[in-house]
Amino acid sequence: MIENIYPEDWQQTRGFYSPAKKIDLGNAYLIYVSGQQVDKNENNEAITEDIEEQTELVFQAIEKILKAANASIDDVVKAQIFLTNINDFLRVSAIRDKWFAKNKPVSTLVEVNAMTRKGAKIEIEVTAVINK
Repeated sequence: MIENIYPEDWQQTRGFYSPAKKIDLGNAYLIYVSGQQVDKNENNEAITEDIEEQTELVFQAIEKILKAANASIDDVVKAQIFLTNINDFLRVSAIRDKWFAKNKPVSTLVEVNAMTRKGAKIEIEVTAVINK
């Protein structure tokens, strides 16, 4: 009834968690995607410090995870975005709006003190629903 979702090239070094859970609801599947940050280098630091580049890379990771669950970004019903600097809101929002151009999920965006990865400025988690 609950399936762990791992994209083919998922790096097991990311941590001890599932990138997504796909839950059978009968007529549909509910998909929870874990919070995604930009990839890290060998020193556990973000591979880029640019907030716009980090945002794009995070959405690309989410897209890859959703694809592994036979879903797409258009199936997202809720997005939660965490920023370390609320002043990045407008730049992040512009990229978010591009990714969600066809679908406008309910959303939360909050400022947080820090991320688990040094230099990471954004983390995004999403919930999607797909019909069987």
